Amino acid sequence: MSSDWLAGTSVPSAPTGYKSGFVGIIGRPNVGKSTLMNYLIGQKVAITSPIAQTTRNRLRGILTTPEAQVIFVDTPGIHKPHHQLGQVLVKNAQLAIHSVDVLLFVVDGSVPAGGGDRFIADLLSSTKIPIILGLNKLDQRSLDTLGIQQGYQQLMQPHWSMVEFSALTGVGLETLQNLLIQFLEPGPYYYPPDLVTDQPERFIMAELIREQILAHTREEVPHSVAIVIDRVEESPKITRILATICVERSSQKGIVIGKGGQMLKTIGSEARQQIQKLIDGSVYLELFVKVQPKWRDSRSQLADLGYQVES
Repeated sequence: MSSDWLAGTSVPSAPTGYKSGFVGIIGRPNVGKSTLMNYLIGQKVAITSPIAQTTRNRLRGILTTPEAQVIFVDTPGIHKPHHQLGQVLVKNAQLAIHSVDVLLFVVDGSVPAGGGDRFIADLLSSTKIPIILGLNKLDQRSLDTLGIQQGYQQLMQPHWSMVEFSALTGVGLETLQNLLIQFLEPGPYYYPPDLVTDQPERFIMAELIREQILAHTREEVPHSVAIVIDRVEESPKITRILATICVERSSQKGIVIGKGGQMLKTIGSEARQQIQKLIDGSVYLELFVKVQPKWRDSRSQLADLGYQVES
């Protein structure tokens, strides 16, 4: 797979009666939005972790079936922002509400509705497009099933639908997929049927590196990290990747590098294995760590680092 994998691709004509459209996935941080999208499209295009605010950009995943092409727009979790990065994330998620054909409002259905869920429900109260309230984490449900259901039903508007499912096990996702397709209008293929995302390959490479940092570091480090892919050199035998890990403080740089460079080696080794699955070939990955003070509070630095900063 080359880094210009979208260039030169052609989109065939869809059959008569075919449906297509965009589905925005919104919700609080860490309710399983990215896990859900990955399961539905059958391939990992969004990174996941137990760390809140793992998703930072609007990410599109493409599901093509014989009946419809569903373009999922995975958004950052809606939360109270504490810096410019947080404001950008929330703004991007809110913009998705007004730029899709159907909204899938995902909540953690294993626990009662909270203030964050009510805040999002209020944001959606005047939205006219179809909205599905998705109660995720059915596999973690407590015995108080009825009480949890009733709590979320109180958030719903009359024209909303509700589906329960587990993005981890797949239970209930066939019902969800059928309902989503039911709400779509007849339309064309927006993308070639074999495509699963429209994100540049370099973006996904950077995300796979960041995923390993989320997995192996703690405290303030995960939220303070950004990845820049500096260079990708492809040959028939191997793809060489040079990437920079940006952190905000020298102490964070020390944590990411680790004693004797061991942490950086672990991050690089596991990220390399994931990237090899992405490109289906051998990878040489070289990582550097750079201190870039207060990058999360600088709109210009956020833009330079590839974040979608809306005016």
